Amino acid sequence: MPRPPVLSLDSVVFRRGGLDILTGIDLEVREGEHWALLGPNGAGKSTMLGFCGARTFPTSGTVEVLGRRLGRVELQELRRHIGHVDPRHRLGSPLSVREVVLTGLTGTVETPMRWAPSDAELAAAETAARRVGLGARLEARWPTMSQGERGRALIARALVAEPSLLLLDEPTTGLDVAAREQLLETLDALSTAHPELSSVLVTHHLEELPATTSHAMLIAHGAVVASGPVEAVLTTEAVSRAFEHPIRVGRADGRWFARAARG
Repeated sequence: MPRPPVLSLDSVVFRRGGLDILTGIDLEVREGEHWALLGPNGAGKSTMLGFCGARTFPTSGTVEVLGRRLGRVELQELRRHIGHVDPRHRLGSPLSVREVVLTGLTGTVETPMRWAPSDAELAAAETAARRVGLGARLEARWPTMSQGERGRALIARALVAEPSLLLLDEPTTGLDVAAREQLLETLDALSTAHPELSSVLVTHHLEELPATTSHAMLIAHGAVVASGPVEAVLTTEAVSRAFEHPIRVGRADGRWFARAARG
């Protein structure tokens, strides 16, 4: 029996300034699926993630998130069920890991004035931090944390409210190889710890895909090049077409890689 859909885009078009940014986009993400959106710069990936996060409305077509159609739902309530990981998190205060994770419950970047977490909320934040390997770093402060620790803290922040949908916008941006691998291991572990959780990850690089990626969509010039199970989509032919350059695609130990095709 198929799992229920958590995200559905049907014939979506998005225009800005008279230009078509996205045209005819169809996407269905089901419970427990882990999708990757890939394509060159300017392809429309971030705009699509805006639909998924109930932050952008289509010019035409329909978007349903967690069974609720955009334009017919109270957005703030819907967004409480969506976790968002953005490495460009604009935090200005020296919050601790614990405090950063707690802002996932308030839906804010900074700790709200006159807000104090309950004992249950503190426990939830500490549990989320432990799940991403930061149980011993709860008092570490944002300015002194490594980029890898920040990335894992943001994943914990996204998970603390127990979302049904997790969105990741280029989560390995700025990470060195070791930190990238640690973060990808954290994401892979989510499929075991939260088997019902669905995710959509945006990236330019096949090497940055978690091994648990189940589905993929390639987009270019605002249109779908290929979409479906990851093995059927990430082919040499389809990736070369999306990036308009001959690229050889392969997979080793469950991880994808891309190389310039030669001769």
